[in-house]
Amino acid sequence: MPRLLSWVARAFVVAGVLPGPAAIARLPGFTLRQVLSAPFPSDLAAAPSSGSLAWVYDDQGVRNVWVADRQADGSIRSRAVTHYAGDDGGEIGQLSWSPAGRQLFYTRGGSLEGGPPVNPQSLPSGAPPQSVWSVALDGQAPRVVGHGNSPVVSTKGDVVAFLSQGKIWTAPTGGGTPSQLIHDFGVDSALAWSPDGTRLAFNSTRAGHAIVGVFDRAAHRIAWMAPSVDEDLAPVWSPDGRRIAMIRIPAGADVIDFISRRQAAPWSVWVCDPNTGTGHAIWTAQPGRGSLMDAEVNDRQLLWAAGDVLVFPWERTGWLHLYAVSASGGVARELTTGGSFEVFNTTLSPDRSRLVYSANSGDIDRRHLWSVAVASGAPRPLTHGSGIEDMPAMASDGHLFAVRSGGRDPLRPVAVSRTDGTMTDLAPRAIPSDFPTSKLVQPKLVVFSAADGLPIHGQLFLPPGGHTGRGPAILFFHGGPVRQMLPAWHPMDAYAFMYGFNQYLASEGYVVLSVNYRGGIGYGLDFREPPGFGAGGASELNDILGAARFLDKRPDIDPKRIGIYGGSYGGLMTALGLARASNLIAAGVDYAGVHDWRALEPELFAPNAPPGAARLAYQSSAIATMDRWHSPVLVAQADDDRNVPFSQSIELAEALRKHQVKFQQLVFPDEVHDLLRAASWLTFFHAADAFLDQHLMQPVR
Repeated sequence: MPRLLSWVARAFVVAGVLPGPAAIARLPGFTLRQVLSAPFPSDLAAAPSSGSLAWVYDDQGVRNVWVADRQADGSIRSRAVTHYAGDDGGEIGQLSWSPAGRQLFYTRGGSLEGGPPVNPQSLPSGAPPQSVWSVALDGQAPRVVGHGNSPVVSTKGDVVAFLSQGKIWTAPTGGGTPSQLIHDFGVDSALAWSPDGTRLAFNSTRAGHAIVGVFDRAAHRIAWMAPSVDEDLAPVWSPDGRRIAMIRIPAGADVIDFISRRQAAPWSVWVCDPNTGTGHAIWTAQPGRGSLMDAEVNDRQLLWAAGDVLVFPWERTGWLHLYAVSASGGVARELTTGGSFEVFNTTLSPDRSRLVYSANSGDIDRRHLWSVAVASGAPRPLTHGSGIEDMPAMASDGHLFAVRSGGRDPLRPVAVSRTDGTMTDLAPRAIPSDFPTSKLVQPKLVVFSAADGLPIHGQLFLPPGGHTGRGPAILFFHGGPVRQMLPAWHPMDAYAFMYGFNQYLASEGYVVLSVNYRGGIGYGLDFREPPGFGAGGASELNDILGAARFLDKRPDIDPKRIGIYGGSYGGLMTALGLARASNLIAAGVDYAGVHDWRALEPELFAPNAPPGAARLAYQSSAIATMDRWHSPVLVAQADDDRNVPFSQSIELAEALRKHQVKFQQLVFPDEVHDLLRAASWLTFFHAADAFLDQHLMQPVR
């Protein structure tokens, strides 16, 4: 049996179904394994000294830490500093440097999504523990520091703090027994050392609210920063260590998820005394647009810049931009001027005077790097072109790093020139020699109208050889929904894998339309928070209908052979499309979709929920119109999913059986929502490919 057919057979054996001989139409010019073979870089972390950069490479499920050092002649040497082997499903991330830049701490094992230990290999011995590890750059083997995650090295360099079961622990950086530092009532997170390393700030999430604490190592006491009934987050120290700033979100600002809300009681920025805990708001968002806090893609929402200025993201204009305000209070000043675009990831220069950020300014469907001085001046573009650049990281010597990709070229870490934006690959030899760059297609950017007239952006993957007549097509919907697909390899791993699958489908002869539907990021507040969205009316159905009709009108597409697939919220979109438009969509693949909003949103039944919210949520669910669902579907999900309850797939399967809808199922025992093993991704993609081929490749007679 050929290798590809073997994979397909194994995939459907898991589901208990094996497709017939007509399921496979024709072999593409490359395999799925080849198109997913480029290592995926993540967690770029610049050293606080030495000018080095670290990142994590996921090489077909084998994850390792890499480091790039600048040599005396100005060249860059990259190398792996860990040498783990095997597709074991244990994630690596949360990198933290020692102050001298000669030692790295990181989390390894389990899922970085959080929750209890995971066992994606179904080991009889049980789930391996998630642990904090350390590796020195002098070639010594990595060692375990302690069970936990989220390491942060003290600015003194003597200890590393980390989290274990939501509590703060510390261990000597040179080795030694870890111990619990704080026995806190809440669930702790967001660890931040003071500049002198004598105090540790942290978030403590409790029932209904969250507060910021500061632990004093010498006095062995905790000071709480202006505690309230609200949600405080993102603690950041002033450069002199005498103040601490945080973001405060009023209680009740986020009552029900996945229902559009454009405004709330305004959020604010506070500055507190870390010794006494006294504090006050130095800035409060204006009512209306931007009153509801929306975060950047990255984790750092508050930066303390030069000139005693605090920098934060704000949607006052309806677009997520960066603003600056004096730490003593005043009016917020927009830094990222220039109109209708969004900021995604931001880093601060070592001297705190300049920001480098990724944004889609002037290129709404892509991301490029920009720079702006905190004190004054207009933003300046650093990169441009048909690809994307994202995740900027500034080294201690001022050199800039990022990730970049193209429509055909996979995502990779690069050094970026501060003068002309020239980019140099840090590890060019890491890309396999048989990666099919020349056989991939450049997606075409398209804009079409939803059924209600809203403009929707997408990327169209056309078969390299075209269709001889009318051929099959597939709609793809991303998850989130606060995501944006791009005409290049994506900087998030799951979407990079799905981008590769879209390329593979195109090579088989499908036209693939990747849809950036309403509710996603990149197109402003009004697009991300549209009327009647999600559990509040399913207005996103209009985008499914518009996308299907866009394909239906193309002369190269057979309107009877249009399929649909997606994961998470994309699975919801798949189920919604099949339950409301089986007349337009012939088959679908639903991975981890939400099918009944009532089971996911307990807030719908709370005393303060809007009248009729639960009923509207049901009517907005695919499960409400099962009598209109006639097209076959592959239902797939991991049964240790911590994002979408596995019961959603069970409920859907019961409803499909009741209404005699043909379906197949694919369950991943012990896996999680974002599949941890490369083998699991391959199994899913091969199963999805075979299912779609079975129902779409042969013309309907």
